[in-house]
Amino acid sequence: MKWMKFTMVFLLMGAVSGLSAQANAIDKYFKQYVDDENFSVVYVGPTLFKWMKNMGKEDNDERDSETDAVIKAVEDAQGLRILTTDVNPRQYYDEAKSKISTKEYELLMTVRSKDGDNVEFLGKLKGDAVEELLLISIGEESFVLLSLVGLLDLADISKIADEIEE
Repeated sequence: MKWMKFTMVFLLMGAVSGLSAQANAIDKYFKQYVDDENFSVVYVGPTLFKWMKNMGKEDNDERDSETDAVIKAVEDAQGLRILTTDVNPRQYYDEAKSKISTKEYELLMTVRSKDGDNVEFLGKLKGDAVEELLLISIGEESFVLLSLVGLLDLADISKIADEIEE
């Protein structure tokens, strides 16, 4: 159950970046495949994040601390986008890596398995906050690109990790 919440947090954080006002390589990549039947696409707009912030306020006793931490971390999120496919994952991973300039991102975490799975978490940092979180993942059977845009406080993200570990 804790891993599911942990995964949900990073999925939410990854998908938001598509809402950036700038036309950048990530936006272009998403737009290129948003209508492609080989891809599954998820988009969460800023209004839903605002609703999440207020979700359950009247029943605050029923919300657990993990939920509170997630809501606090994404309350200033502007959007979330997820693009995934199980068709030719290596091709799309290689294409994304070549088209999306990651020079302006800092590598936050890399996870590699002996089976060839590779997950990279990249962030555009602004002081003690992340303006954009990007996840690029390749596995034997799937490619995933997640983008989360908004001001995400690193301390709030750390609280989520602490809550999940308890």
